[in-house]
Amino acid sequence: MLLLGIDLGSSSVKASVIDGESGKCLATAFSPSDEMKIIALKPGWAEQDTEIWWSNLKAAINECTHKLGQKKDKIGAIGISYQMHGLVAVDKNNKVLRHSIIWCDSRAVGYGEKALNSLGKDYCLSHLLNSPGNFTASKLAWVKEHEPELFSRIHKVMLPGDYIALRLTGEISTSFTGLSEGIFWDFSLNKVSKELMRFYGFSSGLLPEAAPSFSISGLLLKSSAKELGLPEGIPVSYRAGDQPNNALSLNVLNPGEVAATAGTSGVIYGVTDKKKYDDLSRVNTFLHVNHNHSQTRLGVLLCINGTGILNSWLRRNSSSNLSYNDMNNMAAKVAPGSDGLCILPFGNGAERMLGNKDTGARITGLNFNIHTNANMFRAAQEGIAFSFRYGLDIMKEVGIDPLVVRAGEANMFLSKVFREVLSCVTGTVIHLYNTDGSIGSARGAGIGCGYYKSEKEAFKGLTAVGVTEPDKLRSGDYEKAYLKWKELLSGL
Repeated sequence: MLLLGIDLGSSSVKASVIDGESGKCLATAFSPSDEMKIIALKPGWAEQDTEIWWSNLKAAINECTHKLGQKKDKIGAIGISYQMHGLVAVDKNNKVLRHSIIWCDSRAVGYGEKALNSLGKDYCLSHLLNSPGNFTASKLAWVKEHEPELFSRIHKVMLPGDYIALRLTGEISTSFTGLSEGIFWDFSLNKVSKELMRFYGFSSGLLPEAAPSFSISGLLLKSSAKELGLPEGIPVSYRAGDQPNNALSLNVLNPGEVAATAGTSGVIYGVTDKKKYDDLSRVNTFLHVNHNHSQTRLGVLLCINGTGILNSWLRRNSSSNLSYNDMNNMAAKVAPGSDGLCILPFGNGAERMLGNKDTGARITGLNFNIHTNANMFRAAQEGIAFSFRYGLDIMKEVGIDPLVVRAGEANMFLSKVFREVLSCVTGTVIHLYNTDGSIGSARGAGIGCGYYKSEKEAFKGLTAVGVTEPDKLRSGDYEKAYLKWKELLSGL
């Protein structure tokens, strides 16, 4: 059997087809070649046209099926990964009523703060394990107040992945994981929070029926199959938000296991079986993809806005045509500590782990007679790794204390310097894998349709392509540099 995975991001849609038996990727494609348009009618707003999602999904899948030829008829299940925290609203005819308000839209911050103050911090953290914040529920509250006529016509609200499943199958549904991503879920009672719904004035009928992430939610419609060049009747058997799905793609499913990404922003995502929360709401907790009544599996997520975007900024502004590989090679020639140069990477908006403060980036210790671009590149990678250490220390307070960090072989993790600094300063072993979100959702589809008899069987073909262990000779130097970095941060 072949398995199709879809990864709906805010920049592009990626599709991959894997051989279920070997786990080998047979075809992969993404669309568009640049980036999908984000509509920002006002500062802080971010919306997308759901038709753009569908058109790019079609393009990516059509490219995959073209590569496969007749093998496409062997596709036996479809999985969906999607950008988290978005809002899609449809009427009784399943027609989309407005553009989707996506994850990076900040208009609903005030609604989340009002809910936190009214419901009480103790209730929100003990029951929701989160502040209502700027998540899907608060976005819907904004629509209710500012677009009342449209709100009155809403039949169901969905997350982006739920909408894609609707287009594929004609069925409206969501997942328990998705409800927790939208901050609708009461972890103490294991059901939708009546208190939150009552506070916002939402009818329970607005939410679709929920099912486990690994379950068949519908079959591919004849009309959709024709558009996608696929056989009709294929089950859609898995869906999850991008970060839980990234963890799945790296076989991070059990307590103590951690996944990390370091693209434009960075994420640490750890799995626990304890319902603990951070008093300062610096991390978010969701139901993990394999959570069920017989086992508690929660995903604790820490997001760092300012990570790879700093590396990207340096590359654009270095007045040369350097590649990232060139920058990595230059950084590797500088000793740990960057000859006293220190960089805080927080220049990409307010940081949740810093109490929602927008400190801006900082460069300190710059000496015109000593430092070169190589020092700057090294200090940037050290500063990004140090921000991960700072975040991981926060996560230890809620029970996430890993010995191993798993990551895809991409973005900042392509740098030997970054991997070495991160491994040394956190005391963890870093395992790299050649996988991504679309391949992860394909494996998830295999689990959900029953092709794989266990999660272990689904990942039998996944092997590490690289391992980085702490360098005992350099760990002390990195710890000194980190303490200096942390002192600079504390001074802000």
